[in-house]
Amino acid sequence: MANQPAPISRPVRYGIIGSGMMGGEHILDLVSNPDAEVVALSDPVPSSLEWGVACAGRAVDTYADHRQLLARDDLDAVVIASPNFTHASLLGDVLETDLAVMVEKPMCTTVQDCVEVKRRAEGRSAMTWVGLEYRYIPVVSALLQQLSTGVCGTTRMVSIREHRFPFLVKVGNWNRFSENTGGTLVEKCCHFFDLMRLVAGADPTRVFASGGQDVNHLDEVYEGRVPDILDNAFVIVDFANGVRGSLDLSMFAEGGRFEQEITVVGDLAKLETTFPGDEVFVGRRHVSGVSSVAAPTPAEVPYPEFHGGSSYLEHVRFIDCLRGGRPAEVTVDDGLWSVVMGAAAHRSIDEGRVVHVDEYDLA
Repeated sequence: MANQPAPISRPVRYGIIGSGMMGGEHILDLVSNPDAEVVALSDPVPSSLEWGVACAGRAVDTYADHRQLLARDDLDAVVIASPNFTHASLLGDVLETDLAVMVEKPMCTTVQDCVEVKRRAEGRSAMTWVGLEYRYIPVVSALLQQLSTGVCGTTRMVSIREHRFPFLVKVGNWNRFSENTGGTLVEKCCHFFDLMRLVAGADPTRVFASGGQDVNHLDEVYEGRVPDILDNAFVIVDFANGVRGSLDLSMFAEGGRFEQEITVVGDLAKLETTFPGDEVFVGRRHVSGVSSVAAPTPAEVPYPEFHGGSSYLEHVRFIDCLRGGRPAEVTVDDGLWSVVMGAAAHRSIDEGRVVHVDEYDLA
């Protein structure tokens, strides 16, 4: 049956394409999982390959060219954790194979490339999974579970605040320019737009945003160019079913108590959680007091500092789906929509207007 991955009962054999910062996180998570085995890495940067081997903790085969890795006959799955601007071309090669793939967010840097990836993935027997791992942060998973009980009634609003540190330094400083990342609201915030859409239970219809680059990276110069990545924004998203979403982003606000705060409001109750944090708060209308639901990080998570353990837990689900012959939980369609919302927000900022999603050709 199309789009149904074949079952695997033994440990899943992974190849990692891109073994820099995020690739290293995937490798460390996978070598801690008895159901996974990292057997090969590819990266054109020698220092990144060295880092990947160090994370693996043992000898693994390494390649400068991902095509050599894909030519192996002993892999079950690959992870694409290379710079954003390489995702579209790498997916073009990976989707020609029968390997399951997890591609890091954003799926691609442009809506057009995402649409093409969706077209190429249709009818493919192997699993194609987009690495929007914030769904698997324990407090977020607990919030989504509470929402699924109907405690909020009809969802009306979802708001996400991220107040954090600036972008980290990455190899070649590729993440300093929007042409490489897709822009901050694609690169970073696709996670949050994915969560908004998941909570809303509908697709977005229009986006309005205000933002700019006001503090970070203004004194940096790379080959004569100053970085152009936004460091703060407000974004409003309207969904087809009437739900409204809002994002409040600041990347020069590392002094706060929480990096992220998420609130969902329905006509019966309100859900709140924070990251870092280990609880979800439930406040029912017309009822005094707020109750809490524990959301601890599972003890088996080896590196809770890695996005709250979400990247490890995402691989647990990926392997479970692959071994059980089930489709991806985070789909190419999810990856597309998360980029659409970020791209529309950038267009709204650039052009100073509301952007209607139907301006994009998503067919």
